[in-house]
Amino acid sequence: MGSTPPTPPRERFVLDPAHVGDIRGAFGTISQHEEGRRGLRARTLAMLAIIGPGLIVMVGDNDAGGVATYSQAGQNYGTSLLWVLLLLIPVLVVNQEMVVRLGAVTGVGHARLINERFGRFWGWFSVGDLFLLNFLTIVTEFIGVSLSLGYFGVSPYVAVPIAAIALIAITVSGSFRFWERSMFIFVFANVLVVPLFFLSKPSGSQIAHGFLVPGIQGGASSTSVLLIIAIVGTTVAPWQPFFQQSNVIDKRITPRWINYERLDTWIGAVVVVVGAAALICVSAFAFQGTSYAGQFLNAGATAGALKAVLGPTAGAFFALVLLNASLIGAGALTLSTSYAFGDVFGTSSSLHRSVREAKAFYAIFGALILGAAAIVLIPGAPLGVITEAVQALAGVLLPSATVFLLLLCNEREVLGPWRNGPWLNALATLIVGILLLLSLILMATTVFPSINVPQFALYGGIVLLVALAVFGVAALRSRRQAAGVSSVDEDWGVPREQWTMPPLALLARPTWSTSRKVAMLTLRIYLVVSVVILIVKAVQLGGG
Repeated sequence: MGSTPPTPPRERFVLDPAHVGDIRGAFGTISQHEEGRRGLRARTLAMLAIIGPGLIVMVGDNDAGGVATYSQAGQNYGTSLLWVLLLLIPVLVVNQEMVVRLGAVTGVGHARLINERFGRFWGWFSVGDLFLLNFLTIVTEFIGVSLSLGYFGVSPYVAVPIAAIALIAITVSGSFRFWERSMFIFVFANVLVVPLFFLSKPSGSQIAHGFLVPGIQGGASSTSVLLIIAIVGTTVAPWQPFFQQSNVIDKRITPRWINYERLDTWIGAVVVVVGAAALICVSAFAFQGTSYAGQFLNAGATAGALKAVLGPTAGAFFALVLLNASLIGAGALTLSTSYAFGDVFGTSSSLHRSVREAKAFYAIFGALILGAAAIVLIPGAPLGVITEAVQALAGVLLPSATVFLLLLCNEREVLGPWRNGPWLNALATLIVGILLLLSLILMATTVFPSINVPQFALYGGIVLLVALAVFGVAALRSRRQAAGVSSVDEDWGVPREQWTMPPLALLARPTWSTSRKVAMLTLRIYLVVSVVILIVKAVQLGGG
């Protein structure tokens, strides 16, 4: 009797044939049917071919708004807020690791999954709010371009159009490898923050204290708590899942290469936090004991102040860091929007395709870039209101992105053997709770500007702890009951590294319990009301 032949691997379902083929990364190629690599050299070459989506999404999040926020934290509060960045590493890793699995296993973009699994409202809402937030954020990226090149005396009417054309040219090449290599130029340019860091004459003991001993220089206040929320919002952004999930798919990364992409994401998380910490330290040590301490205005003014305190080299380095952050931020943000629209409308959305093959994909990218650039050049445009609106809207949308990630990563039909484990669910639930609290604090200050933010945060934290404890007990009981019903391991038919999601049309829609329906309805009402309030406030500020 002969041995049973091995089960052939199931091909991953994809919406665009361009998402199937060899992995052609910035630094190497992996054949489509290659099973794996053994040996240190072979694994290193595989890592070089795969690295990209995780690193780019993380570094892209240290954009113009990030540079401004971190500089403000250092200039106004010294190194006392460094501990916030340390806490963000697990948040980034947990969120984006779930994204990696969704992309590699499903072959479907984030917006499409939300639309198919949770209904058209959530699909359209997720793309609608992503479009609004991303467009406003792209405007702030071009504000960063204007401020950074303005330091060197370049007119905005020259700097902004050149930057816009360069970003479009990089993206519409029809070559994923060319685009990724271009992005890595921006990634490597972040090294400029290293000499800038040492020019500020940092104190190691003070940095260690800032990381390891939580506190706020001058004590907690409404301003400081809102700045902490801004740090969280600019580091953990709603656009990240949409970008990385689609970029993983576009790069043709499949389940057998998940561990490499996980490492790519972990490296990115460390790089983004180190870069953010360096920017906080630069402002903290450079302005310590000077008239500039506690007087943050904007990133352009910070470059001028660094020139006055540390010399022209420091000012020039900071301006270049701001320029680089603005460009990679604009490129990644805009691409995430193009990917999301392609998901919802079913159009070709791949950097492997030429402009002729993916007209809508590239048209959306170009329109967003040119539209945002044009707004920055309009005399009297309410750029300050736009900047404030971006921070507020990002804060409001913070929890929803993680909620969808958590729900999708627990669906048997979607991730099969790649679903979340119990401890990951517990950590992700804690993260959702914290992000929801921060979002509520931000909304409360928008509606009631005179509210005592530290006190509100304290009471909200107590309520959150009680709610999480109740939820944890209920989840533990449910898990024990489920374990008592069945302890048989599921047979998925193929090895875990070969399992992929079946075609979307074959999946049954998830059945929600009454409690989940109530929770999602509450989230829907909160998001809609919050966005409406923010729009009204923005219009009022812009008109007055």
